Amino acid sequence: MNATTPIVRLHEHRMWVNENLRQACHSLTPEQFHQQHAIGQGTLWKTLCHMYAAEYVWLEALQGKVETLCPGDVPGKLPGNQEGEGAVTTSAELFARWKRLDQLWNAYLTTLTPELLSVTIYKKSTSSFQGQAIGASAMDVLLHVATHAHYTTAQAINMLRHVGVETLPQSMLITLARTQSLEQS
Repeated sequence: MNATTPIVRLHEHRMWVNENLRQACHSLTPEQFHQQHAIGQGTLWKTLCHMYAAEYVWLEALQGKVETLCPGDVPGKLPGNQEGEGAVTTSAELFARWKRLDQLWNAYLTTLTPELLSVTIYKKSTSSFQGQAIGASAMDVLLHVATHAHYTTAQAINMLRHVGVETLPQSMLITLARTQSLEQS
């Protein structure tokens, strides 16, 4: 085990949860996706787009791109708005792009070394330090992506509960570990 092991594990967990979220959303109606909630991004659709966008722009930053918009984003608006020409408008399209993004993340994570964790990553901020390209270690970026996904997943699951989904997606790391342990026995 080295310093990358827990980081890679957190991202395995993030992608497993993302897949569980996508599966839980397959039967939702557009009305359920766009129902207003007083948390997160305000709707399940915007929350899922936000999660995808965050993972997209941070992977781009880890690969050396300081300023990145997601496909369909409008310059000058926060990434993940999914408004304007080229925006993702269906769950099928969003989920297909997200699965492809998971593959790109997996490819990146296979190249991760302990030395790479200390490399400074620059990304133009859309939140704190608005508009400035501020550096942070790759380790902090990778931890941020994983913890952001976990936090936002909790919001999405709460929204799923409120739109009437009875079987909520599994999201706990220990559940993933136990499932994998059972599969290996």
